[in-house]
Amino acid sequence: MKKNKKIEWEITKNKKAYFDYEIIKTYEWWIELKWYEVKSIRNWYVNLKGSFIVINWNALYIKNMHISAWKAIPNRATIDTFRERKVFLHKKDIEYLSWKIKEKWNSLVPLSLYFKWSLIKIKVWLVKWKKKFEKKQILKERTMQKEARIAASRYL
Repeated sequence: MKKNKKIEWEITKNKKAYFDYEIIKTYEWWIELKWYEVKSIRNWYVNLKGSFIVINWNALYIKNMHISAWKAIPNRATIDTFRERKVFLHKKDIEYLSWKIKEKWNSLVPLSLYFKWSLIKIKVWLVKWKKKFEKKQILKERTMQKEARIAASRYL
């Protein structure tokens, strides 16, 4: 009898991105990591909060992704935990995304970092910024639904 192995599992998620952005398209990419960063990610020492993707010289780079230095490394103080990490992608896709980003309010935001088999991949959204009044409307709807649930539970 075969055991069902989990093919992919999530390491970390950018929860704030769900609220701040409207999704246009989702992508799945590989990122360039050093050996000690891979070890840190396998030990769950990574954070995507506030990270974003930029295009420089026809290459994509992820910025502000924090990967803590691995504990057993001797020169931990010299390691830059917020360094730019290259994202691997086809040239046609890079050209398309650079064209889309130039449109107003569009951006590339990393959503989650996960293992797929033994590879570390990143899920990225092409997004459009939500405006302030849209976010306020969502919060109002949530509070109204919550109050309705509470009121319904009192009378049942």
